[in-house]
Amino acid sequence: MKKLLLIISVITLSIHVDARQQATGFVYHDANQNGKKERSEKGIPGVAVSNGKEVVLTDNQGKYVLPVDDDNIIFVIKPSSYTAPLDENNLPRYFYIHKPNGSPDLKYKGVEPTGRLPKSVDFALYPQQEENNFTAIVFGDPQPYTEKELELFTKGVVDKATKEKKASFGISLGDLVGDDLDLHPKYAQVMRNMGLPWYNVMGNHDMNYDAEVDEHADEAFEATFGPANYAFNYANAHFIVLDDILYPDPRDGQGYWGGFREDQLDFVENNLKFVDKDKLVVLAFHIPLWHVNENTFRNSDRQRLFDLLKDYPNVLAMSAHTHLQRQNFYSGSDGWDGAQPFHEYNAGTTSGDWYSGKLNAEGVPVSTMRDGTPKGYALLRVEGSKYTIDYQTIGQPLQHQIRLYNPKVVANNRGTSAGIFANFYMGHQDSKVEYRIDNGEWKPMTWVEAADPDYTAGLVEWDLVEELMPGRRPSNAVPSTHLWRAAIPTNLSLGKHHIEVRATDMFGRVFTEKSDYRIAEPVAY
Repeated sequence: MKKLLLIISVITLSIHVDARQQATGFVYHDANQNGKKERSEKGIPGVAVSNGKEVVLTDNQGKYVLPVDDDNIIFVIKPSSYTAPLDENNLPRYFYIHKPNGSPDLKYKGVEPTGRLPKSVDFALYPQQEENNFTAIVFGDPQPYTEKELELFTKGVVDKATKEKKASFGISLGDLVGDDLDLHPKYAQVMRNMGLPWYNVMGNHDMNYDAEVDEHADEAFEATFGPANYAFNYANAHFIVLDDILYPDPRDGQGYWGGFREDQLDFVENNLKFVDKDKLVVLAFHIPLWHVNENTFRNSDRQRLFDLLKDYPNVLAMSAHTHLQRQNFYSGSDGWDGAQPFHEYNAGTTSGDWYSGKLNAEGVPVSTMRDGTPKGYALLRVEGSKYTIDYQTIGQPLQHQIRLYNPKVVANNRGTSAGIFANFYMGHQDSKVEYRIDNGEWKPMTWVEAADPDYTAGLVEWDLVEELMPGRRPSNAVPSTHLWRAAIPTNLSLGKHHIEVRATDMFGRVFTEKSDYRIAEPVAY
């Protein structure tokens, strides 16, 4: 009986071993850029290659060996000073999809059967110059639900962002489209106009909702963009892109939950073994790690991610999803054990408040977000292992970082509950925001967690019109995390007075904004 069990065990083990084939190939310098490895073209040693979980380095000949099963994407982790080939839409092609039987039969088509694993899965790279100081463009949630909204995205954002001439590449932080996954290729065609290598994160509105397991929720995404979990280097920065949506929700099979599968965190762990501690590590995912309770993000997954990164002194996370703008800082009470607080930039979105609001002169909705942040995109500026972030409001100069709201006229020497409000788009509770009147003494403003009154005033206008306006009413306001208030002086001389506000961002840069108001004699009852 024991002998029989041993034979069965050996057979079972053999079947298990056979199920994981060995993928092998070369990462090489494609000197003639024809996408095919010639005998004269040399392999590149020390380049990381992954199957989405394990990570290995190429040997002295540029060769790698990785295990694969019947649903794997093999990809090279682009090293610094090299670039991967780009397709016709400027999407980096650094991967090979291995799905012999293709994707499951889902509403939105995934990958066609790829057949048997090639004898050699090779990856071409080209040398390129990469300066330690560079800029990346960051888009949050384009999220067009229709071709019409895709046109609004193109006209309202992409056509403007093409003027960013000094950027090295771009990245969109998920919700590339709004549930209609047939728009993925059309979105990619629009992004071609940016003229840059463009990386993409998967969002909850990019998922195959009829998938029965989380591993199949990204099938349509993979067909257009490749792996939903990957990494790449640029200069002294290392970027890790992750799908952080668990679907269906493992708790009840309904909806989704923020978090990671074990294999995804295994990939992060195995990948970081080859990332020097002096690098800037930038994580990009869709759902923010920030949490009120565990209903938004699985605590254990955030904790393991924090544990893997704690020895890296220079770390940044970027997320989107909320259609707000927020700076999140994690410390010991959140499970972060690094030397400095862990910074997550929860980016404003290119769709703003879902293409709502008044139409501008071009016929594009202004789409101000519910916290009063204007529609726009971010510029991640890296200098060695340090970074700064700028927020570019659509239709405004880059220096525009504050919007002021104040009454236009107040009664002389009469108390008022009206005030001066400053929405400092990139601010957070500890930011320094000050004001002065008529070039007088600078005084601190008070941070308040409240609805932006300028945004609220816009809603009132929509609600009181007697004829419908073009477009769609914006969403109701939510408390802003970057709003400050000060009392407005009424005990000054009659006439016009000048308000000036200055705000210092987390990188030590100072921004100013100005406004006016008038003091008049009180009107008798």
